[in-house]
Amino acid sequence: MDGVTVSVLGALVALAVAIVLILKKVQPTYAMIFGAVIGGLVGGAGLTGTVSFIISGTQGIVSAIIRIVTAGILAGALIESGAAERIAESIINKMGAKRSLIAITLATWLLTTVGVFGDVACITVAPIALQMARRAGYHKMGVLMAQLGAVRAGNVMSPNPNAIAAAEAFNLPLTSIIAVGVIPAVTALIVTSLLAKRLSMRGTEITEADIGGEAAQQKDLPPLWAALSGPVVTIAILLLRPIAGITIDPLIALPVGGIVGAIAMGKARDMGHYFNAGLAKMSGVAMLLVGTGALSGIISNSGLKDVIISFIETLGLPGFMLAPISGMLMGAATASATAGTTLASQIFGPTVVASGVTPLAAAAMTHASCFVFDGLPHGSFFHVSAGGVNMEISERLKLLGYEAINGLAMMAVSTLVFGVLRLAG
Repeated sequence: MDGVTVSVLGALVALAVAIVLILKKVQPTYAMIFGAVIGGLVGGAGLTGTVSFIISGTQGIVSAIIRIVTAGILAGALIESGAAERIAESIINKMGAKRSLIAITLATWLLTTVGVFGDVACITVAPIALQMARRAGYHKMGVLMAQLGAVRAGNVMSPNPNAIAAAEAFNLPLTSIIAVGVIPAVTALIVTSLLAKRLSMRGTEITEADIGGEAAQQKDLPPLWAALSGPVVTIAILLLRPIAGITIDPLIALPVGGIVGAIAMGKARDMGHYFNAGLAKMSGVAMLLVGTGALSGIISNSGLKDVIISFIETLGLPGFMLAPISGMLMGAATASATAGTTLASQIFGPTVVASGVTPLAAAAMTHASCFVFDGLPHGSFFHVSAGGVNMEISERLKLLGYEAINGLAMMAVSTLVFGVLRLAG
């Protein structure tokens, strides 16, 4: 639609309507599509222009959606086979009750790093985490803070949907996104450990009811080497590009890892079930990105980007600051690292790169900053993480500030390393 644009008011209305509808428990995909439609109409694009912008925005993320759907094979194998539970159990049991908070952090981080969704990682680790923490006398706030920070540390350096979205938007290898996520991940792990220790005796105590009374019965879990085989194979395949110059797309690497893992665990007969479970999990993310694409189509064709750029210039901030600021704002608007990364990368990424920042540096700063406010109450992660440890919403709200501290630390170190020092070329 040549000559047709959406006003700043229209873009803000699109975001506001989407957030309000999500808070009203409307399915996020529909909430963002409805917001995009209303924002486009209010912004003066007309019905035809609004639909055109929505379709173009959605088309821009189709390739990311395909890769995310195929990643479900690895996720399904890890979750349904018991591999994720085995990995978490091994770490926590090995470190013992006295170091249970560190063990909980490492277990949740590792699960997320190898490709398990953050909410699933929390739910998987929570039962044994509560048992170990209760033996040490710790309270729920410390346990959940260990998990919340670890999820972010894992997500920023994993083959999860948010990293795939960043790789797609900036046309970079997934391994590059994972590599530049290591520094903010280490920062997050350190900050998380300090915050979890500080909160270890705060909040409600862990009771017998929280851990199911009796210790969980032994399950038929795979051996640790087999549980790790799928992620190891996936990472090895992805590393062929930087090591040997052989490029194998994540669309191939992630499913192969899942299939190899299932075979190594002796569960090849359950492959069909893992496929179905993985697709069911990834379908929600794929649909979320459809809504994100619709919203992106409206915002990217509006004057909102120019207003934010002008605001940054007025404050005298360098151009690269658009990357972390946009990531933080979009993460907060959607309460989702995946949606936030997608929106910030698609809408503001080209402008950041045009200012002289390398695509890899722009991706690193944008991605890391999406974790500052991605756990707000209008997102699902807020509620799922609370449910994993049987925490009341009023108590869960008290952790938002600590989550923000953790996310700001990730954002700050990423901006320093890749924006100020320009260590990613």
